[in-house]
Amino acid sequence: MRKLSLHSMVLSALLLSAVGVARATDVSVTGLFTGKAMLSLNGGAPRMVSAGQSIDGVKLISADSNAAVLEVDGKRKTLGLGQGVSVGGGSSSGSQMVTLTANSQGHFVTLGSINGATTRFVVDTGATYVSLSSAEARRLGLDYSRGERGAMSTANGVVPAYKVTLNTVRVGDISMNQVDAAVIEGGSPPVTLLGMSFLNRVEMKRDGDTMTLKKRY
Repeated sequence: MRKLSLHSMVLSALLLSAVGVARATDVSVTGLFTGKAMLSLNGGAPRMVSAGQSIDGVKLISADSNAAVLEVDGKRKTLGLGQGVSVGGGSSSGSQMVTLTANSQGHFVTLGSINGATTRFVVDTGATYVSLSSAEARRLGLDYSRGERGAMSTANGVVPAYKVTLNTVRVGDISMNQVDAAVIEGGSPPVTLLGMSFLNRVEMKRDGDTMTLKKRY
């Protein structure tokens, strides 16, 4: 039997490790300019990128006021303002998780996406569902009027609301399918609430100003 050299064994271990940690890249467009775009990767802070420039394996091919053309893993994607896409990745033995940091008001706010379109979330364990305003739903392209009509009590009184099912909700590396949500008529809440219809499916651990979410199922 042929014996593997120490070098070969180390190389094999590194290759196996690389395969195990392969993850998808969540890219969102938060700003558009001629020849430049603001990009958010995996829910991180937006970064200005010029045409021809690459960040973390994502290359901006071109951009104008209407759309940005990106190249990731050799594939080109055209995204409009507020749109996002998950690309790359492979089989992974690791868990989907994300770590959030509280803002100066003590709230855990992060960028994520609904059905591939970027939105800003705030973690809210008091909300039964992922909840968003009708204004935000329209911006995201959700046809909420087909949902189950009801009513919700808000600071502005009782207002119409619609229960819908979102195809995908993504925060960092965590992606959930078929998530119940409530769309509330008007401009409230100003930030999408990451409610229990999403949070019930993760393990939550808070340590001071840090919160870790880990996907359970």
